[in-house]
Amino acid sequence: MLVVVAPGQGAQTPGFLSPWLELPGLADRLGAWSEVAGIDLIAYGTTADADEIRDTAVAQPLLVAAALASAEALGVAPDVLAGHSVGEFAAAALAGVLTPEQALTLVRERAQAMAKAAAITATGMTAVLGGVEDEVLAAIERHGLTPANINGAGQIVAGGTTEQLAAFKDDAPARARLIPLSVAGAFHTHHMAPAVESLREAARAIVPGDPQVTLLSNSDGKPVASGAEFVERLVKQVSSPVRWGACSETVAALGVTTMIELLPGGTLTGLARRGLRGVQTVALKTPDDLDAARELIK
Repeated sequence: MLVVVAPGQGAQTPGFLSPWLELPGLADRLGAWSEVAGIDLIAYGTTADADEIRDTAVAQPLLVAAALASAEALGVAPDVLAGHSVGEFAAAALAGVLTPEQALTLVRERAQAMAKAAAITATGMTAVLGGVEDEVLAAIERHGLTPANINGAGQIVAGGTTEQLAAFKDDAPARARLIPLSVAGAFHTHHMAPAVESLREAARAIVPGDPQVTLLSNSDGKPVASGAEFVERLVKQVSSPVRWGACSETVAALGVTTMIELLPGGTLTGLARRGLRGVQTVALKTPDDLDAARELIK
């Protein structure tokens, strides 16, 4: 059984799209999607520097377009789909809930609204690796932070103001390693509340389809059978924690044997290697990975 997953913000690196433009038709597809996304996806994915693609308004549509383009190049039919944070929009499109154009239209609105929300207060996110989960969560709460991503495999991401994160760094949980993330705000926390209504308004123009394959939600890790329900969850998720660990638990319960992570892959397959022992994984980073992914599911 195959699960295909789409990564979230922070997975992007400068130039990651460059080798993919050699694939027939891919540059044309990205050019058309650039019109929908309102940014030059090709330029940002090839020549932009790390600071430019860190911008929320750039990173989110860029990641969704990259995931969709690599899925098209891969050309396989998954049994299960899931995305991490903004990756849920790519998963929704691949499941038939949204068209690629609808997904990018909503992501454009989401990204711009979240960028505006992030500009209100200086906020950020820090990954916490290791430690005892209860102690980590207690320390996050003690400093007024939010466990924005509960990723499983010993990883929780805390979100909040820069002052709160600085105090958290000086009072780190025992046996835990803290890594500041290259993101522009405290996503999936109450700091993003102003963005929720903007996305909900944009979503009112969309008539979603129901998922054609098993589609997991970051809200609770469970499959969602209604397209309308999934879109509503996409809206609410902007200011609610991502429970990727719960998605992984469902993946295991479903009996998934293989995971392919779409471009720019690496983060979610890394979590799977620690938390989903026995599941074979391939992360799409360059077109050279396509053959390995196809070979794995023969």
